[in-house]
Amino acid sequence: MKYKRILLKLSGESLMGDKQFGIDNNRLAQYATEIKEIADKGVEIGIVIGGGNIFRGIQAVEGGMDRVQGDFMGMLATVINSMALQSALEGKGMQTRLLTAIKMEEIAETFIRRRAVRHLEKGRVVIFGAGTGNPYFTTDSAASLRAIEIEADVVLKGTRVDGIYSADPEKDKSATKFDSISFDDVYAKGLNVMDLTAFTLCKENELPIIVFNMDKPGTLLKVVEGEKVGTLVS
Repeated sequence: MKYKRILLKLSGESLMGDKQFGIDNNRLAQYATEIKEIADKGVEIGIVIGGGNIFRGIQAVEGGMDRVQGDFMGMLATVINSMALQSALEGKGMQTRLLTAIKMEEIAETFIRRRAVRHLEKGRVVIFGAGTGNPYFTTDSAASLRAIEIEADVVLKGTRVDGIYSADPEKDKSATKFDSISFDDVYAKGLNVMDLTAFTLCKENELPIIVFNMDKPGTLLKVVEGEKVGTLVS
């Protein structure tokens, strides 16, 4: 295995599958299967998942809601997704722990860095819910922060596309894919990989990012084994 400890970032929207809203159980089961495949090979896994399939703070602001209130609602949406993923993973016989940045003792442990690392060392999949616990920060920022805190080898950003392109491949058919690209080139070309706060955190801490298609079965394993899949930012 090329990567011993990873931070997997999933978008909330990806859990919708073909639905318009909420959680598609088939997609959830597929992700759980992919994650189990790499866990069985001894990879230590941290996961951060977004909440956009349930609620997005930014959209609430556009409707006139207070930004801080909207962001906290978004954090709670990530906890719902985290619980769903936890349940799917445990259904496949995996040991998991859900750690949240906001205290909710009845359903999750509160995030403590040393505790998170200990769970990983014991082979448990650790899901980090509620973002960073602060408004104005995205779940991308939470993924970068948690990855640095647990000393992950890489951030794996699972998306619907198979890497980073010169333009949006879903809109521009002439867009070309990068197999690898530097942090500086991403800035220079104005490419949208993660939000800038999250991206800068990775750059400053020399933490590589791989963007790949999570919806294609078997891709996660290939990435962790070091195959040239998706786009590597380093």
